[in-house]
Amino acid sequence: MIHRFKPKLYYHTYGPNEPAHHVKPGDTVVAPTVDAGGNDGEGNPIPDEMRQKAKGTSLSRSNPLTGPFYVEGAMPGDTLVVDVQSINLNRSWAYSSIIPGFGSLTEEVPGRSLLLNDPLPSKRYRWELDTKKGVGTVELPGSKVRKASIPLHPFIGSIGVAPRYGRVEMSLAPGEYGGNMDCVETCEGSTLHLPVFVEGGYLVFGDVHAAQGDGELCGVALETSAEITVKVDVLKGESIEWPRILDDEWIMTAGSGRPLMEAYKIAHVEMVRWLCGEYGFDRWDALQLLSQVGRCRVGNVVDPNYTVVAKYPKKYLPK
Repeated sequence: MIHRFKPKLYYHTYGPNEPAHHVKPGDTVVAPTVDAGGNDGEGNPIPDEMRQKAKGTSLSRSNPLTGPFYVEGAMPGDTLVVDVQSINLNRSWAYSSIIPGFGSLTEEVPGRSLLLNDPLPSKRYRWELDTKKGVGTVELPGSKVRKASIPLHPFIGSIGVAPRYGRVEMSLAPGEYGGNMDCVETCEGSTLHLPVFVEGGYLVFGDVHAAQGDGELCGVALETSAEITVKVDVLKGESIEWPRILDDEWIMTAGSGRPLMEAYKIAHVEMVRWLCGEYGFDRWDALQLLSQVGRCRVGNVVDPNYTVVAKYPKKYLPK
């Protein structure tokens, strides 16, 4: 069944929030997302009543999420499968920013500074998107190169499920539940495996990026809106600890944590476990091969947790 979903409320947390819609394994969901600042396909901000609220406190307003989708039959210990069938950018522009106290080149957060110098300046960039040519262009009036154009590679910056142990995590944070991983691999044509910790899974997604470099250095990618089509399924009784991603060439594992080395270790330990558990490798043989043919990408070094993706080529898997 195809579900064409129109959000009435966008969420700022990963958790067992009130389900927005119920789906079954094998169903397809077509749904819009807003950009990281909460602007829709027309560039208009979503009204305040369409944002999640929490009694007695305030929530971060970044990365509003579409969902949550309750997947019937998904139980703790299962794996939720999300096939990313299409990411259709529905706006002719994206924004990026340099933000005081944010990004990987600062030690400043609201209410705390580990630096004596002034914070980074605030600067906003508007990127024009040519979706037919797959190109993004930005004006750089302060530079010798007055205009720059780059290829687009749209992907879902934030996608995840409800965390384990009843936790609720902010939409800016990645973890074992997926979340704001900022991994360019969660793109059209990829399949994401997420651990199920809560009955129904509670799948949410948003924060589409039209393009982004490794690590999301300044903390802000090419933020835009899109219409996303995903197919959901459930692997019963197949338990995983961290997100896994597959495409035509690679199997991949995503680890999130701080410091960066912790995320690196999580991703690679999970990859060794996958190679042993599903593909029949001896543990040390798996480590040896991964050491020689593996690749690694940094998803982000700006979020509450950092994210690293370990990649193993499919051509070296047993036939």
